[in-house]
Amino acid sequence: MFVGDRMSHPVITIQPEMPVIEALSLMKREHIRRAPVLKDGKMVGIVSDKDLLNASPSPATTLSVWELNYLISKILVKDVMSKNVITITEDTPIEEAARVMLDNKIGGLPVMRGEAVIGMITETNLFKVFSEMMGARHMGVRVTALIKDEPGQIARISKAIANQDGNIVSFGQFAGEDTSNYMITFKVDGLNESQVHGLIEPLVLRLVDIRTCLNC
Repeated sequence: MFVGDRMSHPVITIQPEMPVIEALSLMKREHIRRAPVLKDGKMVGIVSDKDLLNASPSPATTLSVWELNYLISKILVKDVMSKNVITITEDTPIEEAARVMLDNKIGGLPVMRGEAVIGMITETNLFKVFSEMMGARHMGVRVTALIKDEPGQIARISKAIANQDGNIVSFGQFAGEDTSNYMITFKVDGLNESQVHGLIEPLVLRLVDIRTCLNC
């Protein structure tokens, strides 16, 4: 799966000369938390709702409410936007986008095609991908188990389930307790909890959790 498959588009953009009050109103209306800032069709920055909410004149405590509102109305997006923008391309693997966002502690990335902004990939997009990967909307038997970090471990589990006409509808692999093992979580339909328990327990280091899920 690539960024282009799950990015939000078309992109809502903001002009650098837009007052922060108008930009904040636009974000609230469109239910977005950040937007690329474009001038003459080219990206010159990115601005978040936090940037806009934090915008205020430094001597605010000495101003009347009318003076304060007047000065705030004069603050423009270009005054508060971030100019060093980290971007990504549409053919980037979705997990790479997640890593970039995590490493840089940012909640969204403009998606570029050449110099054109064609989308945004955000935390919300990634949450949706994670939800699908873990089968959050599928009924079934959900299993979490610790397995050896050795070739063929997952194949053994999937074969055991398939041989009993079960079907793995979601799967995730995570760090284990040390480098010799890792944690897996998957969901099975076509078999009941007792059947899955009997199939899986002999094949894993430890069966951490098993439950029947309607919405989990």
